[in-house]
Amino acid sequence: MAPTAPPPASTTVRRGPVPAARRHPAPHGTASRPPAAERARTALRLAGPALLGYLAVRLLGTLVLARWAHLRHHGLWPTLATSWDSNWYLGIADHGYTHVLRAGDLNNLAFFPLYPALVKAAAAVTPGSRASVALALAVACSLVAACGVFAVGECLHGRRTGTLLTVLWGAMPVGVVQWMGYTESLFTALTAWALYGVLRRHWVWAGSLAALAGLTRPTGIAVAAAVSLAALAALVRDRRLAPRPVLGGLLAPLGWCAYVAWVGVRLGRWDGYFAVQRLWSNEWDGGIGTLRDMRAILVYANRPPLFLALVTLILIASGALYLLSVADRQPLVLLVFTGALLLVVLGSGGVYFPRARFLVPGFPLLLPLALALARTRRTTAVLVLGAAALSSAWLGAYMLLVWPGPP
Repeated sequence: MAPTAPPPASTTVRRGPVPAARRHPAPHGTASRPPAAERARTALRLAGPALLGYLAVRLLGTLVLARWAHLRHHGLWPTLATSWDSNWYLGIADHGYTHVLRAGDLNNLAFFPLYPALVKAAAAVTPGSRASVALALAVACSLVAACGVFAVGECLHGRRTGTLLTVLWGAMPVGVVQWMGYTESLFTALTAWALYGVLRRHWVWAGSLAALAGLTRPTGIAVAAAVSLAALAALVRDRRLAPRPVLGGLLAPLGWCAYVAWVGVRLGRWDGYFAVQRLWSNEWDGGIGTLRDMRAILVYANRPPLFLALVTLILIASGALYLLSVADRQPLVLLVFTGALLLVVLGSGGVYFPRARFLVPGFPLLLPLALALARTRRTTAVLVLGAAALSSAWLGAYMLLVWPGPP
């Protein structure tokens, strides 16, 4: 692997702590690097407070959900492991994908293959049901994702900001899905480490992880675009054909493109995947449907459902946070990823209520908040994070136990 180099001036903000990439310059050869075990221990010590904070937030949410489920005579395990989209993924792990496209019938080809493939492989070598394995896999991926979120924040703005960013990600209003049999945790883990790979100039690593992200969710195209455009920008800056950025940029979209092409071959039509999406009423309309739904909820509804009002506020806040991210001059790779993610989520004309969940992997949108908290007193930061954790716990339980539809 080529030695890493600190990011150029254009990838850092002007204020705040010195970026970790400058405080820890890359080694000049593999001989001078400490053993892998020592590097892992050092990394865990560095990320320790962030992981403990993340675990505290998610355990609080799980305890509130467990108590609420008990009062409503529901089980905690089926709520987290076998509800809504979880059953689609388990069905793919059990029986594979369908071969036909029938008008009016929802089709499991809308769900990307990496997560059910991992569930099937892990269940083959571990005890317990596939549902239990799927839930355990999601929880494990959430910890990997938390480490990746911390790594991005620490690389750009130091340990304090990285820790705050990680806890804020865990305390998102719909953060409960991070510990469900869903793909959000796996996708965020792949995304975070792909973005970190770009920041540290590990191009092949970043491209490979982006390709896997493209096999996990439809929004994997946002990760592919971010890595590929960042690689192109690096080539333009260097004005020479470096093999690693080229390879990383070419690898990034392969996962998403491969699955879309495979669905087309399986259904015998070039637009097979998009035809499947149309069955789910999920077509890109440039945001017309989103604006129509927002207007109906905020203007015309006398008493809009709490969950739909929450989704609307999250979408509006996400747009505002993206503008702040641009003003903060975040690195290109982060801006492209969150911009493309918002473009896909807000521009879709499909069902409205899962939009907040679709934005869970967009953790770079929380960087302006983490930076603001990093500049406040410790007491203020603790109070804000505590309020976020409590609201996330309550809203997560409400979403799963009171809201009648999928999260």
